[in-house]
Amino acid sequence: MSGVGFEDWAALAGDSETSRTEWAALVGAWSEPHRRYHDLAHLAAVLSIVDQLAGHASDPVAVRLAAWYHDVAYDPERSDNEEVSAARARIGLLGLVSPDTVAEVERLVLLTAGHDPEPDDANGAVLCDADLAVLASPPAAYAGYASAVRAEYGHLSDADFTAGRIAVLEQLLALPALFRVPAAAERWTEPARANLTAELTLLSARSS
Repeated sequence: MSGVGFEDWAALAGDSETSRTEWAALVGAWSEPHRRYHDLAHLAAVLSIVDQLAGHASDPVAVRLAAWYHDVAYDPERSDNEEVSAARARIGLLGLVSPDTVAEVERLVLLTAGHDPEPDDANGAVLCDADLAVLASPPAAYAGYASAVRAEYGHLSDADFTAGRIAVLEQLLALPALFRVPAAAERWTEPARANLTAELTLLSARSS
């Protein structure tokens, strides 16, 4: 899959036995069978958008590495996936990149829990915008995304999932800005808000 091959990883973390082992472990994690949306296709999509927005980042390498780790731990039955993913980055990158880069990757991964970077956080803006870009998809593709997320939460009843999903949608719509990189905000804000509002309206009608 484009963007997630070893050559792409090695450009960030070098070509060594340790690096190859870590890359294989990451690909294995992103390929877990319970993933319906948070899978290798999502990783490739986020990396592709990071590439598009990289000129706005102060440390594009750290942002790309954070993309690799941002959902590496993904268990729909847990609420600490970002914390576990950040810890996984700290351990996995040891000896592959500088301690400063490790620290920045860990910080960025934690930031994806709320997608609300500070105004002067260029790296955070790029990563969060890339992660949320799916929200601005054409309506049919957005419906596919929403359906895949529902499949990941198959252990929940419709009522419980609907209540949780409504909370997520309301949180996203309440953010000061969905996208922080100016070019992304200009292009994606309107379609993203339309998609989120349409899904929220549908779910609210079902739950009433």
